[in-house]
Amino acid sequence: MSLRISTAPHAHSPVTTQRLMLYVLIALLPAAAAGIYAFGFSALLTLCIACVSSVCAEFIWQKIAKQEVRVGDLSALVTGLILGLNLPATAPWWMVVIGSFFAIMIVKQLFGGLGDNFLNPALAARAVLLASWPVHMTNYVTPTFFQAGVDAVSTATPLATKGASLMELFLGQIPGTIGEVSKAAILVGFLFLLVTGTVNWRIPVIMVGSVFCFSWLLGGSVDGALMAILSGGVMFGAVFMATDYVTSPITPFAQVVYAFLAGLIVVVIRQFGSYPEGVTFGILLMNIVTPLLDRFLPRKIYGYQKEAKKA
Repeated sequence: MSLRISTAPHAHSPVTTQRLMLYVLIALLPAAAAGIYAFGFSALLTLCIACVSSVCAEFIWQKIAKQEVRVGDLSALVTGLILGLNLPATAPWWMVVIGSFFAIMIVKQLFGGLGDNFLNPALAARAVLLASWPVHMTNYVTPTFFQAGVDAVSTATPLATKGASLMELFLGQIPGTIGEVSKAAILVGFLFLLVTGTVNWRIPVIMVGSVFCFSWLLGGSVDGALMAILSGGVMFGAVFMATDYVTSPITPFAQVVYAFLAGLIVVVIRQFGSYPEGVTFGILLMNIVTPLLDRFLPRKIYGYQKEAKKA
């Protein structure tokens, strides 16, 4: 008889890890398709390299460590696709491979594998790539099928795009990373996740709402607040990265606090920091705080019997 020890929470469910990951992959497809349509073959190539190298990294680690090979659970594929969608279409292939191996081997497997990593692997890899090769990571291009030409735009973030209308921001007619440009595609994926019960509304809605409210308070206009949530990676991060099961809180109240503070950090970095985008660091900082939120915020206690009322 063998005893298998796994990370909490310990609950029985007919929904497998593979099915959950499959749902996330399906939800990511609209954003991936929009990115490929906007940026062309280079975007498709970047996504393929990220996915293949992430799966290979997990396979290699598990073979070397003499572990059961579990690439079939699709979690490595999800990490690779999310990482690829967080990169510009101009990212060189070797940088994509380095990011994938860092996400899987260092952030995920080194800490025990799926369920034990304390940071979102794809997001942590993006942060490392941004710190290591900022020029490559900010070499955004004009969408091929929306604008004439594909001139590179060397900017720290698509937030620096001037003159774009709200509709252009919503549809993805702006420079940016592959997955973040089309907010319409992101919303389609979000609706799929809600319908299938893969995620709940709290974290995405509250995080985006927090960014909107604080941008309005500090910026002084509704249009500016709308620009804030439609620019950069706010919506993509809120839907696909802040909701990661492993690195986000378990209890509802903790999820509310987590999402609210993540949005606040994003706005503070954008308004007062030298770096104009803050989604990556906002979510990563809250990933670190997640265990404290689950531990110290009010939650339901199971296993206690209510005291009988005195006569």
